[in-house]
Amino acid sequence: MRKIIFILIVAVVFGCEKNDEGYANVRVELELPTHFPPMTYDLDNNPLTENGIELGRKLFYEGALSSTGTVSCGTCHEQKYAFTHHGHTFSHGVYDLEGTRNTPPVQNMAFSENFAWDGATGHLDLFSIIPITSEVEMDESVENIIKKLKNKSGYGVLFAKAFDDGEINSENFLLALSQFMVTMISADSKYDKYIREEVTLTEQEQQGFVIFEQKCASCHTTALFTDGSFRNNGLQPSAKLNDLGRSVVTGFAADNYKFKVPSLRNIAITKPYMHDGRFGSLESVLAFYDSGIIDSETLDPLLKNDGNIGIPTTLEERAQLIAFLNTLTDNTFLEDERFSEK
Repeated sequence: MRKIIFILIVAVVFGCEKNDEGYANVRVELELPTHFPPMTYDLDNNPLTENGIELGRKLFYEGALSSTGTVSCGTCHEQKYAFTHHGHTFSHGVYDLEGTRNTPPVQNMAFSENFAWDGATGHLDLFSIIPITSEVEMDESVENIIKKLKNKSGYGVLFAKAFDDGEINSENFLLALSQFMVTMISADSKYDKYIREEVTLTEQEQQGFVIFEQKCASCHTTALFTDGSFRNNGLQPSAKLNDLGRSVVTGFAADNYKFKVPSLRNIAITKPYMHDGRFGSLESVLAFYDSGIIDSETLDPLLKNDGNIGIPTTLEERAQLIAFLNTLTDNTFLEDERFSEK
């Protein structure tokens, strides 16, 4: 079997044409993992460039995106934890205010069709607006951010280098953030190396892989380990929050308590788990699926089998499953300097 390429970002010079501001901007081509599904993000509308990606990285870690000037995207999305807010049940934003959902990872975003736990937006370019405008996250407006960036040293040159018109405006601001997030591809875990026939799995990991394909892969599909759908997995609704999930967006009762199926990549380091961070370990997650599921009108049909509810597993099977899930940790991604604050 041919080795699957996992070097993800390759600079490709398409001539040395300069933009309207007189700056040369090198185009970048993504060389995608061949075991991944097709990318959903349309690069024709936002071609990757070295300067655009670099601007997006700087904006990702820019505190001026919040009303207090202290909370950046990177505050709640820490690289060493697959860009999650490690140890926090809910995200913490300005003035240490607490949100109502667990911070999802930022990885393989270019392959997703919907974003946020409830799919509040279907476009990566609009995704950043959600935390920016949330009163308990960044509590800011894009309009005010643009004003601050125009007055902040260095950004005039960075925008001039990144975009043909050189403008510091909302469109270029959001496009730069997307360029950075598009490059954040996690595809070099032990599992990926196994698929590329570079390593072998231990007997326990292999057994866990078999069980995973039998009992988990219906929802956690493809090399992304998610089908991107919205499902009610039988969690007992919180009496305090009563988060209705997807139906908050659609308005349909049929979507009550449905949340986006999360990717399991880097799952071993992204605890706590579920949209409300109620589980602190993978063991507790598997125990829940075995015997903790609550039936309801919108419970996913895949969790109902022959009159029984849940995904039964033995203690041995759970240990094997966790061994396999540990192979999804991608240290290359977690330590990649291209994604760091620098």
